[in-house]
Amino acid sequence: MSTLIIDLQYFGSVYWYKKVYKYTHVEFSEYEKHRKMGFRNRLWIAGAEGRMNLSVPIVDARNEKQVYKDVRIVPGRWQTEHFRALVSCYNRSPWFEHYRDELAALYEKPVDYLFDWNLACFEWMNEKLDLPVTVDVARLPGNGGQAPENESAPGADGVVNFTDYFHPSNSGNWLHGDENRFRYSQVFEDRVGFLPGLSILDLMFCEGLSGVKRLVGDAR
Repeated sequence: MSTLIIDLQYFGSVYWYKKVYKYTHVEFSEYEKHRKMGFRNRLWIAGAEGRMNLSVPIVDARNEKQVYKDVRIVPGRWQTEHFRALVSCYNRSPWFEHYRDELAALYEKPVDYLFDWNLACFEWMNEKLDLPVTVDVARLPGNGGQAPENESAPGADGVVNFTDYFHPSNSGNWLHGDENRFRYSQVFEDRVGFLPGLSILDLMFCEGLSGVKRLVGDAR
């Protein structure tokens, strides 16, 4: 298909990945304006009481004039805390132990900038999937998340732009749409029901690569 421009997210949601793997060429712009309360610095996972939010602390978080590449992470123990939360929530899931050591190494990686961290997370996941997706870092900002009316008819330049489309404030459009009715087994589903829109890590820990590749097959 055409080229997809989309904001690089922190272990993006199942639906974000479904969109990304619909394309063979993807661009992440490092010159997008920061947008607060989004998935660039947070992800959703499943907890015993329902959906949990893990957030990366960033410097000047409310400043939406700063560009993505300049967003700095506040030094601290957030990586340790996030990894412990993943262990607590997924330790008994079928596939967590298979990825635990490699994921622990990723969360021990020193990082100063949010874009660099998210790119490292995407590359970690992409390495596991080994899918034919070409990724470039674009030098221009996206269009603010206005999804095209007809995705099958991209712009004259062959580009489809979904920047900021997958944002919590826009969840009514992407979380419950017909195209996103992708179901799989979750660790606490018997207690809290199925939780849509969780991080791709949730699918990987619960169903392994076969589940993620089923998602990719569904996308294509």
